[in-house]
Order: sequence, then C-alpha cells, then structure tokens
Amino acid sequence: MAAVSRTILTINSGSSSLKASLFRVDGARRDWHYTQADQTEAFDALLKDLGDEAPEAVGHRFVHGGETSEAARVLDEAELERLRGLIPLAPLHLPGNLLGVERCRARFDVPQVACFDTAFHHTLPEWASRLPIPQALGMRRYGFHGLNYAHIASRLPLLLGEGARGRIVVAHLGSGASLCLLENLRSVDTSMGYTPAGGIPMGTRSGDLDPGVMLELARQYDHVSLSDLVYHQMGLLALSGGESSDMAALLASTSEAAGFAVAYFCRQVRAAIGGFAAKAGGIDALVFSGGIGEHAPQIRDRICEPLGFLGFSLDAEANRDNRDMIQADGSRPILRMVANEEGMIRELVESLLRAVP
Repeated sequence: MAAVSRTILTINSGSSSLKASLFRVDGARRDWHYTQADQTEAFDALLKDLGDEAPEAVGHRFVHGGETSEAARVLDEAELERLRGLIPLAPLHLPGNLLGVERCRARFDVPQVACFDTAFHHTLPEWASRLPIPQALGMRRYGFHGLNYAHIASRLPLLLGEGARGRIVVAHLGSGASLCLLENLRSVDTSMGYTPAGGIPMGTRSGDLDPGVMLELARQYDHVSLSDLVYHQMGLLALSGGESSDMAALLASTSEAAGFAVAYFCRQVRAAIGGFAAKAGGIDALVFSGGIGEHAPQIRDRICEPLGFLGFSLDAEANRDNRDMIQADGSRPILRMVANEEGMIRELVESLLRAVP
C-alpha cells in the first residue's frame, strides 16, 4: 500500500454492514468490518476499536449525492443540510451515512469528506439517464455503486491493457447489487435507477417492478409501511419465502424455496448482461465484484453457463479457486475483482484536501 500524506479514516456504511479502514502515513492499513444490525452499535464498536488512533481526515461513502457531479465534497453545514434533503432517495443508506459523520465529528476535530457513489455515473448519456416520464417531474437515472466501479475502471488497464477501453460489463453483486456498462472506462449504462431499489433483485430489495404492482401496493399500504416493504421485505428474502436474504445461507440451504431464489437471481443477472450486450453490440469483457461476485463461484458459474453465445465461458478450476482471471481458453476475459471502495475513498479525500487552500 502506497504511503499517504496524512492518516485517513474511511467509513463505508452499506445496507447490511459497516466497513472502515485506516490508512497511515507509513503505508500501513488497518481494516474493520461489522455486521450492521444496529447502526449505532456498529459505530460504537468501531470508535472503541480505533483506540488511540487519530486520523487527520475522515472520508465517508455516501450512496446518493443528488445532482452534484463532484466525486467528493467537504462536509460543512450547508453540505450536510443538502444531503439530509436526499434521504427520501436512499432511506436505507443515507441515515447511516449521516450518522457516521455525526459520530466522527464528535470524536475527531478533523476535516470530514463525503465521497459519492452516484458521481461516477454522471457520464451517462441521455438515453441511459432519462426516464420515460414527464421531464417536468425532475427525476432521472442516477446509478449507484460508483465508488467501486471507479476503482475497477482504474485497475482494468493494468489487467487488460488497451482492451480495458472496450465494452465491459461489471457486475457488483452483494446484498445490494447492480451492473454497469463501461465504454472507454466510463459509465454509459447501469441497472439501478432513480434510487438504489431498482435494477436486479437484491437481498431485501426487489429491483425493477411493473408500475402497476407499485400502484396496487400504494393502495394497500400507507407510505411508511410501503417504504419498509420496498426496502426490507422484498428481493431474495421474498423469493425464498422469508428463509433468508443472505446468498451464502441460500446456497447452503436444501429447501426448494432457497433454490428458487438463487436461480431467479442468476437469471436476472444474465438478463441484465444480455441487455447490455444488445445495447452495445457485444461485450468485450465481464467483471464480477462485490460480496457475492467475489466469493460465490457457484453463482458466477450459473450466470456464465448460458453466455457462450456472447463468447464467455469459465475455467472451472480457476473459478472454484477464486482466481483473478477465470475465463476458459478461447473465452473473452472474465475477471474477479475485489471491491475496494475504501481505497477509492482514501484517494478522493487525498485529492480533494490537496486542492483545498
């Protein structure tokens, strides 16, 4: 790990876990990971485990940055107020993101920086960002998981050379999941939309639904109950009949419901890959990342098995061993890339604070 000019703490509060990393000036890195059943308890545990560590800046992952195309912003009072106004767009994430800022400000008198998942997708062309609704409503596709997509885009030239500038689909698969189509290392399409609830099915989020379904649900539920249903009771949890939202648990289960949920998920990921291939006129490489994408070879196998018509086939041994390059001989490249949102946050914080007088 390269040395940094200041000790930086990164906070990555997702929908199901809290991850943090401390990047020291001497190049050392410490990592923490907490299951986030209760956000306050997770932050309490992190601050206790930090002990006497004294960061000189803190970078926070913010799932939604709204209309800003800036990858990072200093968190002053005006910016915090703006972000509070975005909570309805990401109610599963933004309260925890803001809680992290509050707890760190109470502990450390250092600059706090927001790093936005949405910023990477500001390169989306209009045909990808525009929704088929009246423009006066002011809604568009934002896209998410941008910090990891930015990390992957920065690494691809080292792995694929000039091929990195081709048509590449990245599948960020975890309890939150999305796919992104890269061309020339820029986002040109993505599966998530106006909020992180859209796209493919996730742990407790359905992904895209027939608008008529939402109209009927809105008739049956009040706003608070419907929001809870949309963000906490759908996706793999619903598909498995309430058995689990966790892919590892579903893969370990022998129940018919768990098997159905797994098969449904893989089918929808394949559909998204095929859709991007149709839009782009083909795909030159495929990348798997995120908790499921990195650690579930069975899922990668089931996603890729029917994709031979696109020129993709897995090497069974490489896939089973979770190697970086997992394609078979004669296949287009298939990569397994470890997510590193923390490293990207650290880079953004360094760059922003160098530019601030």
